[in-house]
Parts: sequence; C-alpha cells; structure tokens
Amino acid sequence: MSPKIKVFLYQFITFAVIFVPLRYLIAWLAKSEGFWVPFIAFAVTVLIAPKFQLVQTKEGSKIWMKWIFSKSIKEL
Repeated sequence: MSPKIKVFLYQFITFAVIFVPLRYLIAWLAKSEGFWVPFIAFAVTVLIAPKFQLVQTKEGSKIWMKWIFSKSIKEL
C-alpha cells in the first residue's frame, strides 16, 4: 500500500472515530436534530482530530502525526 493511501486512511479513520460518537453525543445533549448537530460535530472534530502528513526525507517517505493533545510531532 502506498504511503499516500496510508495517510489518507489514517486521517479518515481517526476523523470518523471521533465524529460519529461526537455527533450522537451532541444530539443527545442538545436534544435537537437537524443541520446544526452534524455541523457542530464536524467543526469540533476538525479541531481535535490528529493530523497526518507524508514527509519526504533523505531516508525516504515518513508519516508524521500532530495532535492538539500532544506537544510533540510523532513519527509513525
């Protein structure tokens, strides 16, 4: 599997794992439905989801992750 596809899948899976429960939690707490519940869940998820990036180095391609809850940038 190419590193670009891995980065895309990591980004998608972590976004989905955070978005889906958050959407239902917001709907349950706000006791409402409609456009605003998934919109708010999307905005919060974009802010708190980890960011993955493919970086070309002298040793080759490496995947790096940055997350708001971690001070350091981690190599995967």
